Amino acid sequence: MRNIQSIALLFLLLLSQAWPVHAAEYAVGADLSFLKQAEDQGKVFKDGGIAKPGLTIFKDHGYNWIRLRLFHTPTELPNNLPYTIALAQSAKKLGFRFLLDYHYSDTWADPAKQFTPKAWEGMSHAQLVAAVYEYTRQTIAAFRDAGVLPDMVQIGNEVINGMMWPDGRLPENWSNFADLVKAGIAGVEAGKGNATRPQIMIHIDRGGDKVRTREFFDKLDSYHVHFDVIGQSYYPWWQGSLNDLRENMIFMAKEYKKDIMVVEAAYNWKPAEYQKQPGPFPESPEGQKQFLEEVNRIVQETPDGLGKGVFWWEPAVAGPLGSRGFFDETGNALPVITTYDRFTRH
Repeated sequence: MRNIQSIALLFLLLLSQAWPVHAAEYAVGADLSFLKQAEDQGKVFKDGGIAKPGLTIFKDHGYNWIRLRLFHTPTELPNNLPYTIALAQSAKKLGFRFLLDYHYSDTWADPAKQFTPKAWEGMSHAQLVAAVYEYTRQTIAAFRDAGVLPDMVQIGNEVINGMMWPDGRLPENWSNFADLVKAGIAGVEAGKGNATRPQIMIHIDRGGDKVRTREFFDKLDSYHVHFDVIGQSYYPWWQGSLNDLRENMIFMAKEYKKDIMVVEAAYNWKPAEYQKQPGPFPESPEGQKQFLEEVNRIVQETPDGLGKGVFWWEPAVAGPLGSRGFFDETGNALPVITTYDRFTRH
């Protein structure tokens, strides 16, 4: 118990320190967490019919950020620490900046489920806080030692309903949730060594929901959680219209005066979500591109320049979600890959 108390005191001390805040580069981003697995299994990605490494294709079209998820001890998914470090190293060699997405789970963490890692099951709240701090410190140090310290770190994934249930479940356990988030932030600070601290993102899935966004971040602020970037998911079939997204971006910029990223977005290039009702664009290759163009326009028009980027969720994903990706069944890049060409080419 004394060790747990010492760790708690340490991270509270770290959180009391003044941190420099660095403006984020506009992120032309992609969550490519499954890319290495796909290529290791023989998947070939092509651009204009020419086979190229997936990361090279994205770099060629102006992408400058990669987002990678990290699971604690996954049993079915590839996103453990060695896999994630290897993919981050490949991306860094090409000049990508790196956003690390901690799920604090062995599997998917999202608003419908936030499973505590099996290794932490049965722990008291104080033990969980200590475990989050130490795990975050150790993994950040591992990325640092491998030459791929993240530029930005998410403390949890889509945490509108909390994390590590039941201990950090919302709305009933706000104090516990705030402790867990602070422990993760302090772990990042401790693990970075003498390097510049990565920016800290808090990510929810309410891109088009101003009411729930306000409720969450006002409450989070009441617990004095210090972070740099608001992350939002925006899938129009779940999270409102494009006008809803625009209004929420304006609200967040004026209310919280923080950098904001749409850190997950996607649209289908063939019919999937809008087979029984019309969508904002056709579910077609051209409609998919139009969707990204419009989301990017909304983010770039955010007041005070606080809209800092868009990340597509898994453009190189295979299987049932392949209709949200950037490649057709033959592995050839779709028109959406060219969305940023005119913004990024000289």
